[in-house]
Amino acid sequence: MAIWAIGDLQGCYGPTQRLLEAIRFDPAVDRLWFCGDLVNRGGESIETLRLVHSLRENVVSVLGNHDLSLLAIAERREEDQRKVNSDLQGVLFAHDRDVLLDWLRTCPLLHVDRELGWMMLHAGLAPRWDVELAQRHAREVEHKLRGEGYRKLLRNMYGDRPAWSPNLTGHDRDRAIINVFTRMRYCAPRGRIAFDEKGKPGTQQPGLYPWYEVPGRADRDLKIACGHWSTLGLFIGHGVHALDTGAVWGGKLTALQLDAETLRVVQVPGRDVSGLPPRKGHD
Repeated sequence: MAIWAIGDLQGCYGPTQRLLEAIRFDPAVDRLWFCGDLVNRGGESIETLRLVHSLRENVVSVLGNHDLSLLAIAERREEDQRKVNSDLQGVLFAHDRDVLLDWLRTCPLLHVDRELGWMMLHAGLAPRWDVELAQRHAREVEHKLRGEGYRKLLRNMYGDRPAWSPNLTGHDRDRAIINVFTRMRYCAPRGRIAFDEKGKPGTQQPGLYPWYEVPGRADRDLKIACGHWSTLGLFIGHGVHALDTGAVWGGKLTALQLDAETLRVVQVPGRDVSGLPPRKGHD
């Protein structure tokens, strides 16, 4: 048996298949943890989503910002759905879209396995959040996503404000929690997210820190697997294992074995981007 955490797939079906072959994934005994952003930009989002869904009994996948965006777009008028890129349209107008999206909506923002000693999220944690606080805040949003009012949550989740505060209520609170879990890279010591800062550490404005290096941050007694930050690349430090290595941008797709006694990382080439427009700032 092996348990693997895998970085952002972003609709890269071919690289996903190659990675599963490289780690010799056996669905009879192995488990996969996906760090979110299963879809968008890779050109094979429907195939990727179907693959992960077919393995759902052996999979935990946390929600990323692109996954939540897909869910939100799916609730809009058909004419608006036809304005998004062809990769997402492939999901939105698939015959099995409702089955896939209903499953995606049940995915958590945070997965914790204390016996294994690991937790997984897509982007980051607020500086003052320990594991228990993070679980509590994740459950607030997960409960609404799985309930009858999920459409209202999806309609109101967009926006960069307000910054997280424990005193927030209503849609502001939901939005702030979602932004922390799915969009955070850099933040100020009090937790305000710098959404426009997307480069590697050392390129950010003074007074900003990678979320895992903020002075005075809470102690977390579990190792963390995450994705979201492709310009960071494979990063292991401060108890954090960042696995988004830019497969959709022509980088690598990365797997990390969570139950190995020593560090074991497996990578395969990502999407072929030759002939595509140059990469720009992105989420």
